[in-house]
Amino acid sequence: MHLINCSIPELDLQDIDLSLNIWGKKLHYPLVINALTGGSNEAQNINRDLAIICKKYGLAMAVGSQTIAWEDPNWIQSFAIVRDYNPEGLIIANVGANSGSDAARAAVAMIKADALQLHFNVPQELAMPEGDRHFRGIVAKVADIVKECPVEVIAKEVGFGFSRESVHQLFNIGVKVFDISGQGGTNFIVIEDNRGGMFHGELNSWGIPTAVSLAETVACRLPITIIASGGIRTAYDVVKSLALGADMVGIAGPLLRILRRGGIEQLDRFMNNFLYCLKAIFLMSGAQNLAVIKTKPVIILGSTAQWLKARNIDPQWWANR
Repeated sequence: MHLINCSIPELDLQDIDLSLNIWGKKLHYPLVINALTGGSNEAQNINRDLAIICKKYGLAMAVGSQTIAWEDPNWIQSFAIVRDYNPEGLIIANVGANSGSDAARAAVAMIKADALQLHFNVPQELAMPEGDRHFRGIVAKVADIVKECPVEVIAKEVGFGFSRESVHQLFNIGVKVFDISGQGGTNFIVIEDNRGGMFHGELNSWGIPTAVSLAETVACRLPITIIASGGIRTAYDVVKSLALGADMVGIAGPLLRILRRGGIEQLDRFMNNFLYCLKAIFLMSGAQNLAVIKTKPVIILGSTAQWLKARNIDPQWWANR
């Protein structure tokens, strides 16, 4: 996928405004440092440093799955620390879609969250020798969570991508926010196979690629908020996702690797340059803000274009979305 260079943007870099207001909070950039970790001393330090970065740059942050914290309350602080270091920021809680409304409310209260991710990870569970094998009734559980949860509920894939059929199914029970998390980033089937999983390398390519999942979700033409994630590595990836129709973009793995390799100082330098590149690409595309970038042409080629054709997603509509 490609954006088109605008040789005469009639903009200054200082004109670029990437801020947005969502769920009662203002962000300086449409970025979520996505669900990573919690439940250990190292995880607590990681969450602290990520919260500091989010506060400095005005980014949203999601914690990792909080299940471990109600199984062992000693680990609550490894999650709650994000609110300690970013008291006014946009913080997102995280539980499995199969958890139930009590667990969902507890996760939100634990970190005073502004929204809640429900993660859908069926392939990962099936790849785990000790994983869940029972998925009947998830729709009813999610519907109950949506009804009972005091904050916005986000349906989040974990690297295998939502199809438009799944998006419609969840929308029909009240879900209005989708983090598509397509194939291309962290691969939990590979991770589980490396520790003695069930698939033995046969399903390493399973999933819907991020660009395709984003296109399928946008093509539903529903009144929803879309977060693109899954293999987002560069500022260009972020802008292409926004141009294709995402409202926000999640990034996780690359930031964790930088943080573990060089500490918070190196992550700070990376993020400063990343956000400069983000604004620069908006300017080079002739887009002043998040609304305008969605009007810019996107060239879709190769397997992504073939997928859209096979799924009867009208390319002419896509070009004039």
